[in-house]
Amino acid sequence: MRKRLVKIGVIGSQEASEEGLGLAEAVGRLVAGRGAVLICGGLGGIMEAAARGAKAAAGLTVGILPGFADAEANPYIDLPLATGLSLARNALVVRASHTIIAIEGEYGTLSEIAFALQLGVPVVGLRTTFRDPKMILAKTPEEAVEQAFNLLPAWLDRARR
Repeated sequence: MRKRLVKIGVIGSQEASEEGLGLAEAVGRLVAGRGAVLICGGLGGIMEAAARGAKAAAGLTVGILPGFADAEANPYIDLPLATGLSLARNALVVRASHTIIAIEGEYGTLSEIAFALQLGVPVVGLRTTFRDPKMILAKTPEEAVEQAFNLLPAWLDRARR
């Protein structure tokens, strides 16, 4: 039987604060340190910082890109998936993830949060601009990653044992 991989999505804007970039890098490092695959949009800002953190911890990174070229991925993406779907690729980022960690963000992040909440994918917010009663809010990267793992679907948790 093939082992199921845990896939944690990290979402956030290309335009991010220095604090947000630091949080994203720490989240990426912690996600990879727990053996999960990091899923993101594959571009700059929060996505690049999270992927850089994951690579620093020898993790696997997947970037689901809006354009047609794998080359547009940031240098920390192991598996670039060019979709040609523009903003519609946000739904794929959510669908590919078991849980989502949202860091800061703008409208693209808001769309991913909305997709996740509509599709039943748990969302943890870390300094995110957007709030919803269904989201879990975290104050630190450690808390965000712990919550993301705690929110894994029950079937996935059983498969990991």
